[in-house]
Amino acid sequence: MNEERSRSWEVVVVGSVNADLVVGVERRPAPGETVLGSDLATLPGGKGANQAVAAARLGGRVGIVGRIGDDGHGELLRGALAADGVDLAHLTVTEGAPSGVALITIGPDGDNSIIVSPGANARLAPEDIAAAADMIGRASVVSFQLEVPLPAVEAAARAAAEAGARVVLNLSPPAPVPDELLGRCDPLVVNEHEAAYLLGGARESAAETAAALVRSGARSVVVTLGAEGVVVADGEGASAVPSPKAEAVDTTGAGDAFTAALCLRLARGDSLRDAARYATRAGAAAVRKKGAQSSYPTPDELPDPPGE
Repeated sequence: MNEERSRSWEVVVVGSVNADLVVGVERRPAPGETVLGSDLATLPGGKGANQAVAAARLGGRVGIVGRIGDDGHGELLRGALAADGVDLAHLTVTEGAPSGVALITIGPDGDNSIIVSPGANARLAPEDIAAAADMIGRASVVSFQLEVPLPAVEAAARAAAEAGARVVLNLSPPAPVPDELLGRCDPLVVNEHEAAYLLGGARESAAETAAALVRSGARSVVVTLGAEGVVVADGEGASAVPSPKAEAVDTTGAGDAFTAALCLRLARGDSLRDAARYATRAGAAAVRKKGAQSSYPTPDELPDPPGE
């Protein structure tokens, strides 16, 4: 494969593009209960778009493959991606479907709860992947999540692997993963809940969880642990990577910032552990500000690694 062609994009993201409708609450309502919240904020989001913006803001050459609706939210989303320099050649406007929307409530501790209405994201299909074959084939790393239909993810992962790109899958929201797709993941990125779903139950430690996922077929694994950092694993073993300390204001999209930074550093030749060490800094920076994309750091805004 021609080396110059392979590096036209450092990261290509195949994934969701949503408008985030965000309300802060003192507590979440019980069934049948109404509570008052803060003013509604409408912000650009979606796991795919978040990862694309985060990687671009860190200086990456980034493209996205996804779908938006022909509506006001779609205009907002396209504008936000363009502002950070993401290549939009394969961001398709879908007639007859609204843009995806995420309904987000944020508690006083900064933790969030999210309901996603996929909208146009649910129309992403293998035909879209075929149309984007040139972009996918010229990427160093191709990143996926599961807010878009699995057939599109499978088609894109297959195309990426055949072109020699590294495949990174963030198993969010959790869903069954075909063996062929799992075997392409290098790494599979999961939190503890997603890992337990895939394994059919929790393990005693994150290291055991990561090792079990490698045995299940993933080439490598990253288990994210929030403020505690991550555990990375491959066929040679597992190791912990701590995260910088950060006072959480809003955790929305922090996992996407982590995954984006991980992909970018892998595209630039870092080992999985070194890439994860860099990515924890991006995740820690993101929780310090409100919003998803609005919280993503530039390289100069990254906190120092733990111990420095």
